[in-house]
Amino acid sequence: MAKHIYCRHSTELEVPFFDVDVMQIVWHGHYVKYLEIARCAFLDALGYNYTVMLAHGCAWPVVKLDLKYIRPARFGQKIRVNMAMTEYESCLRLSYTLRDAESGDKLTQAGTTQVAQRLDNGEMLFQTPESWQEAVRRFEGFAPLAKD
Repeated sequence: MAKHIYCRHSTELEVPFFDVDVMQIVWHGHYVKYLEIARCAFLDALGYNYTVMLAHGCAWPVVKLDLKYIRPARFGQKIRVNMAMTEYESCLRLSYTLRDAESGDKLTQAGTTQVAQRLDNGEMLFQTPESWQEAVRRFEGFAPLAKD
């Protein structure tokens, strides 16, 4: 069964020289940075970035990361990171597809899960803060789960 997508966002970037290895392809660890760039752009568009999260008393550590490398990215290549949010009430779960911006060829498939954690005592929350949920529901393109 396909996961429900609550909202989508897309970010484009260009592979810098310092991200490639001796084989002239992006070193595998840099893909995590590309996910973070896309996630930060989405959170900015949402109006609930890491600064706002901290102001609401929460840190949001990544607790799960999945990466599947399909084709290598290369220096100077323009990459589009398409992101889909599949959970926001219990955690922040995002799926990513990295594609060549010109051809659309798939380069990498990824996913991250972040949880809200109270700053004052380190307690992990089983439900995300209401302020976060409200920001998500206000996001342009938000698609609520249909009720049966």
